[in-house]
Amino acid sequence: MSEEYIALIGAANMDIQGFSSDKIIAMDSNPGKIKFCPGGVSRNIAENLSRLGVKTELLSAIGEDFNGKLIIESCKNCSIGTDHTFIFPDKGSSVYLAIMDNSNDMALALSDMTISDSISVELIKSRYKILDNAKAIVFDTCLSTGVMDYILTTFRDKPVYVDPVSVGKSKALKPVLSRVHTLKMNRLEAEFLSDMKLSTEKEITRALKWFRSLGIKRIFITLGSEGVYYSDGHIYGRHKPKTANIQNATGAGDAFMAGIVYGTLKGYNSEKIVRFASGVALAALVGETTVNPEMNLEYVEQICGEKFK
Repeated sequence: MSEEYIALIGAANMDIQGFSSDKIIAMDSNPGKIKFCPGGVSRNIAENLSRLGVKTELLSAIGEDFNGKLIIESCKNCSIGTDHTFIFPDKGSSVYLAIMDNSNDMALALSDMTISDSISVELIKSRYKILDNAKAIVFDTCLSTGVMDYILTTFRDKPVYVDPVSVGKSKALKPVLSRVHTLKMNRLEAEFLSDMKLSTEKEITRALKWFRSLGIKRIFITLGSEGVYYSDGHIYGRHKPKTANIQNATGAGDAFMAGIVYGTLKGYNSEKIVRFASGVALAALVGETTVNPEMNLEYVEQICGEKFK
């Protein structure tokens, strides 16, 4: 494969999203709307990148069931490469269930990603060539510590971007954290991985320096409407994004990671990367589906009010 591409390893799900019409009443049936769409952190990052014009190859675990067929079809429709994805005829594809409150922010989510346990070191080794030829590797933490260790060791000379996904999934990342090149987290994930409380700017800056001391080259801590704190070792900065009429908050973090990867490929400096990635996240927030189908460079530029070259 001669064309430059990004390899992504991790989750590809069928997302079920419930949107409550009114304030959620616990332990009761709440009226609202329910939508189905393809999702999964690595698949979402891949789709955002693809819509931004970056070639992608997805290595995920997908069942040979109805949901799996929809996931593969969705990838092909937005030009995500799936030739190297792992298909398991006897397993069910991953499903992600999210309940959104009446302001369209997440109230609760459940994920059944059992099939991801089937991604073994041996299977990843069988995809060595596609990973070795990639411009960069992105993975999420639905993988085992052993698989993450293999990737970070074998491809240590290649930039590897990691999304911890959740506090629960972050546990597997802790033993190999120091070998990550670029780490994007939300507040809860950053608190868990650093064992620090991150309530103030001083505490967040201290955490950024701690992550850097491990050897991580770039760190991004996203705080929703409060903005994002970031560091590349030379800069310790904060960017506060524009406000948005939120339609769906589930894909903003994945979009932000896609923006980081895109900005890096284009040679942006850290400040410009954060502005661009925030614009990609904003584009995700105003869309009704996990990945906004209107996503492209011109759309992000329009949202940011800035030209990116």
